[in-house]
Amino acid sequence: MSRKNGKLSLREKRFCELYAASGDPVRAAAAAGYEAPEKAGNVLLSRDEINSEIGRLYEKRFRNARQRAYAGYEKIAFGSVNDAVRLLFENESFSENGGSYDLFNVAEIKRPKEGAMEIKFFDRLKALEKLEQYDREDEKGSSDFYKALVGGIQNLKSESGDKEE
Repeated sequence: MSRKNGKLSLREKRFCELYAASGDPVRAAAAAGYEAPEKAGNVLLSRDEINSEIGRLYEKRFRNARQRAYAGYEKIAFGSVNDAVRLLFENESFSENGGSYDLFNVAEIKRPKEGAMEIKFFDRLKALEKLEQYDREDEKGSSDFYKALVGGIQNLKSESGDKEE
């Protein structure tokens, strides 16, 4: 394990990426190419620079997921339902033209009786409430989820340090 001026080697960076994705230090160490992954995973987790990199990756992953969720709620709250209505009134079947419809706002489509169609949409008010909740969390700083995530990383760090001693 190289420690050149506090920089991580490519294998150490790979371990951090794999660990951030799986949460399993043994699997991450094995996939990163370490011999004796059971030992290497715990040793790597005991290093501050490794934990810092994992924390950075978790934060990045959380921000990306949060941005995607926010965009999805915006699309539900403000998106068009024109394609769903077009589907309702056109005589062609969904399977014939399914790829050209934007049905993001649709929660469920049913055909209860011959010739009938029932379309249920996601709740726009709930989506607006979620957007408001996201905005309030941004005003406060970090969310409770992020705080729990950081606490979990700190616990893992302390647990791996306990195992080493």
